[in-house]
Amino acid sequence: MREPGYESIRAALKKEVLEQLDCGQDFSDAQVKAMIDEKLCSREYAGKLDVASRRAMSRELFSSIRGLDILQDLLEDPGITEIMINGPERIFVEKDGRLSKWQGKFESMTRLQDVIQRIAAGCNRAVNEVSPILDARLPDGSRVNIVLAPVALNGPAVTIRRFPREGMTLPRLVNLGSINEECRKFLELMVRCKYNIFISGGTGSGKTTFLNALSRAIPQEERIITIEDSAELQLTGAKNLISLETRNANAEGCAPVTVRDLIRTSLRMRPDRIIVGEVRGAEICELLTAYNSGHAGSMSTGHGNTARDMLLRMETMLLMGMDVPLGAIRRQIASGIDLLVHLGRMRDKTRKVLEIAEILGFENGEIITRTLYAFEENDQSTREKVCGELVKKGELTHVGKLEEAGMGTERRENRV
Repeated sequence: MREPGYESIRAALKKEVLEQLDCGQDFSDAQVKAMIDEKLCSREYAGKLDVASRRAMSRELFSSIRGLDILQDLLEDPGITEIMINGPERIFVEKDGRLSKWQGKFESMTRLQDVIQRIAAGCNRAVNEVSPILDARLPDGSRVNIVLAPVALNGPAVTIRRFPREGMTLPRLVNLGSINEECRKFLELMVRCKYNIFISGGTGSGKTTFLNALSRAIPQEERIITIEDSAELQLTGAKNLISLETRNANAEGCAPVTVRDLIRTSLRMRPDRIIVGEVRGAEICELLTAYNSGHAGSMSTGHGNTARDMLLRMETMLLMGMDVPLGAIRRQIASGIDLLVHLGRMRDKTRKVLEIAEILGFENGEIITRTLYAFEENDQSTREKVCGELVKKGELTHVGKLEEAGMGTERRENRV
């Protein structure tokens, strides 16, 4: 329970600080914080608030003036994975896989709009009525989607997808039950031997997180180029890393730079690996061209309900960018991609690898696949808790890249 007069004191103090900041001088964050603390300890305010209230107000004022207002506390909570803002008073958060309404709210619509513009400015982008949709990122790597009026009818809609600060790894995914140890070793081996891997899954299934974890198996001496709409991948161990990000057109006349543009230019940058955060449309033409032109070991993600469904979506995306027969499209997919890894979000909100499939080739007008591992629930599963494991269904058929990398012995050791 806050002390009587807390809100009025905060409003008065905020006005004083803003007036002092509006004097034309540039203040650092440390100077602003010191200014707030000095005023709170002055005779005018010290006697009206206890120590705990002064600390809370200092944090709130700094977040309001230099941070992201009430969102700052949410962004500092490592357990929160998603923040959804539906106007100034309706804020929802996802924590430990559960969605709930948060009790906090913005002071006004104006304050929410100020925070939105601060997010956009931090990425050197603009969002307004002319360009009401923005994909951006926060300094900590969190992904942000913003939709304003006239597209958003119920007020500004902001969705923030957060990622682990330390980055996800395959061993951590094993501990979380998303994948087992056998599959971890298998996929790490596939990455090292430069198999082209495509990760599919629905919204919130953990595709970007899994891609980031899988990318850590790439040898450090290789040159990696990442291509994303909003940079999210955290390849902390890579020494020769180039990160590319798309750019939207703006009112100043800057031409857009698309994923297709970035994939084309990456081919001239002498990459060992090309990692595309997500393909949604015709850019898959350039991606498969890279897969089929000597850039082995590349990876990407896409939305699909199953591994087989992802192949059908690839065909549709290719038809958007290429005027060629369907058979030629399927042949290009079959020759470019070696493995499909499909992820899912289970009924208990856990994220798991559900299938690892090998693309065997193209026969009789169809893409031929074989499931290598599939997730199967066991007798301990209930409606509230999913229990099971990835079960091996077959051996890898195309072993040429393994042999080229001198990994034939290691492959035999990993057999069950």
